[in-house]
Amino acid sequence: MTATADSPSAPDGVDARDDAIRAVEAEFMHMASGFRRLMSRRAERVSPGLLPAGYKVLTTIAHQGPLTASAVVEQLMLDKSQLSRIVSDLEQRGLIARTPDPDDRRAQLLEATVEARAKLDAIRDDPSERGMRHSLEVWDVADIVRLRDLLHALNEDTHGGAF
Repeated sequence: MTATADSPSAPDGVDARDDAIRAVEAEFMHMASGFRRLMSRRAERVSPGLLPAGYKVLTTIAHQGPLTASAVVEQLMLDKSQLSRIVSDLEQRGLIARTPDPDDRRAQLLEATVEARAKLDAIRDDPSERGMRHSLEVWDVADIVRLRDLLHALNEDTHGGAF
């Protein structure tokens, strides 16, 4: 029989499942801190003084664009005024361009410039920026696929989701 929080045999009143869940949460927090440091470093490499939020908006637009501002707001859960300031900053830095949306003349599409794409490619191709890719290169492909599947299941949980 497995110990539970109500069971007298559970260590300190916490069962093994709770301990494992807390450990996973702690690992995600550690990973999130690492991603924040990575984004700060990469933002600075793209354009000195660029904030991590600007880097996130730029990479979202570069990978999925062109996008409307509304699509970026929805995807990144940003306030419209916050996005407006970020877009203005990215535009002044020559990293994004606005073009009319052919489907809605009232809207504009946001697209990464050639310069921005070149900078993002240079960062991605830099061996010192390989991070997770470098770590996962020594894993068996089956383990990488299993990790992907587990993370996908966690993100798509039908019981309300992890986040």
